[in-house]
Amino acid sequence: MMRRTLLALAALATVGVVHAQSNYPSKPIKLLVPFAAGGTTDLIARVIADPLGRELGQPVIVENKGGGGGAIGAAETARATADGYHLGIATVSTTATNPAINPKIPYNVFTDFTPIVNIAATPNIIAANPKFPGQDYQSFLKEIKTNPGKYSFGSPGTGSIGHLMMEMFMLATDTQMQHVPYRGSGPALNDAVAGQIPLLFDNFPSTLPFIQTNRLTPLVVAAPQRLAVLPDVPTLAEVGAPGVNRMAYYGIIGPKNLPKDVVDKINAAVHKVLQNPGVRKRIEDTGSLIVADTPEKFAEEIKAEYTAYKEVVDKQKLTMD
Repeated sequence: MMRRTLLALAALATVGVVHAQSNYPSKPIKLLVPFAAGGTTDLIARVIADPLGRELGQPVIVENKGGGGGAIGAAETARATADGYHLGIATVSTTATNPAINPKIPYNVFTDFTPIVNIAATPNIIAANPKFPGQDYQSFLKEIKTNPGKYSFGSPGTGSIGHLMMEMFMLATDTQMQHVPYRGSGPALNDAVAGQIPLLFDNFPSTLPFIQTNRLTPLVVAAPQRLAVLPDVPTLAEVGAPGVNRMAYYGIIGPKNLPKDVVDKINAAVHKVLQNPGVRKRIEDTGSLIVADTPEKFAEEIKAEYTAYKEVVDKQKLTMD
């Protein structure tokens, strides 16, 4: 009798879980951005939040929690209950570069998250102060090859995508430059414009306003093809550094063990949102490219990016110190 009662209770519990998942979502969803408001990550999250909420039938509320190069916010997503009501924005910094260089990251990229969808990808760019001796790629390369270790480059911080991509570039081109880490893109860009540092590697949307006003000179871009707004600037693949020709992604993840039907529902809703011309335009206006892939494809991309950057960290013997 007791055994039958326990089995019945177990069956009811299972039905309850399935019912709860099939009714998802039944309350507002938090979308955590692991950086401060105002950057590209935050902008993309806010562009999709409202239409995604309308598609799912519940509000999607963006919350910012910066710090630790995105690790603090990402760790909160990793610790969340796997019910679909706490999602996070994943970037290359939070899932690849930072974990590759920082052994103290409080989460495991491969076991603590459920990849859901890659929303968009952004080109990266090497740019120079207008007074730097090389104002196109070939003259830039000649200058740094002729003067190994003479020049410095800025990045949004140690372990940032800008830092590790330039380390990757130096490996590919057999060049040497000194890294100057900043606390975010803003300070690095300001010092590059002011001439305090001659070079930087950063994401394209952040640098574009300075390029358009001739305060920075674009040298080479990491993108699948030349950018329409910079038709004379080559890609890293064109100049013989295809391994450095990497984009920065912005996707949605959840904590581990997120139910498949919840993952599939969010993925399908994001795909539908990204078909909206207005949403697409707002994302593309940042310089980003729409991706909208499957959970499996996004998981593969995260693994590939982490592996590539971990190899650079090991070869260059990089640390957070």
